[in-house]
Amino acid sequence: MAKFATYAQAGVSINAADEMEDEIYSSVAGTFGPRVIEAKGAFAGFFRLDYDEKLFKKNYKNPVLVACTDGVGSKIQLASKMQKFDTVGIDLVAMNVNDMLVHGAEPLFFLDYLAVHKLEPKTIGQMVKGVAAGCKLADCALIGGETAEMPDTYKKGDFDMAGFAVGVVERTKIINGKNIRPGDVILGLASSGLHSNGYALARSICFKQQKMDITDVVAELDGAILGDVLLEPTRIYVRSIVKLLSHYKVKQIVHGMAHITGGGLPGNVPRMLPQNCNAVIKKTSWPKHKIFTFLQNAGPVEESEMYRVFNMGIGFVLIVAEDFAHSIANKLTRAGEHVYTIGEITAGTGTVILK
Repeated sequence: MAKFATYAQAGVSINAADEMEDEIYSSVAGTFGPRVIEAKGAFAGFFRLDYDEKLFKKNYKNPVLVACTDGVGSKIQLASKMQKFDTVGIDLVAMNVNDMLVHGAEPLFFLDYLAVHKLEPKTIGQMVKGVAAGCKLADCALIGGETAEMPDTYKKGDFDMAGFAVGVVERTKIINGKNIRPGDVILGLASSGLHSNGYALARSICFKQQKMDITDVVAELDGAILGDVLLEPTRIYVRSIVKLLSHYKVKQIVHGMAHITGGGLPGNVPRMLPQNCNAVIKKTSWPKHKIFTFLQNAGPVEESEMYRVFNMGIGFVLIVAEDFAHSIANKLTRAGEHVYTIGEITAGTGTVILK
């Protein structure tokens, strides 16, 4: 009698997928707000913009949906080595919601995509738990996702993740940098570390050049474990920025914002600058995380390359009207941010000048 081929023999387990759904559901449901229409087992997620129609119309007379997609990059390789999978979920959310936040958008909901060699429900549960934690920090709902078991595409222990976020902003309050002018003040919000960029260089320095192990205790990092420092999740700035923008309902005194990701300050700040303005940033105006000093010395890496690859301690930038800079800095500080006045806008050609 012929032996029938099965999906499991091909390396994919349907039973594990069912177990995974049970493992992650409580984490996902914990992100739901009143505008989510819960439908366990549905083929799509549901989010209503008119849950409180009176309130919604008051806040958004002409709403514009804003969408982002991003991943975590090679930071996931460190998570795999450490067998610590929850923090990269926070990174995944942060890389998306911080991007839409730049334009004044409030995140509404999030979707994730996880691709793995072998579907292990406990591991997937950690990943989704991290994504859910990020969504809670961003005040958005995790309303759907996909997990793909692909044993012929990914090696044992390998995985990848991508995220997709949708937000909303009032059309008249979209922030795009057009109001930036000479005399504006540049405020920088502290990062939590490397965030999710520059890991190809960081891994090369630590593991190839210095032959370090991910569990090494590093004196230059105050005796912290190297892997823990490298896996520190990206800071999510949503609550403090959304609260700030809601305070100034009439005047648009935040003229521009930038999420400092790959390319650092020189690569991201110009994306919001008018062609007739320069951003002059003073490099000594904020404290640097020890991880940046450690990597620069261990490389060694030229300073210009450090600023081009890493955020160097500033994860988010606001360009604001000079008369409101002090008030804005105080509000952001009270919201829990570490805020630094890092420069000013001058007449120029749309570039960043690091001094």
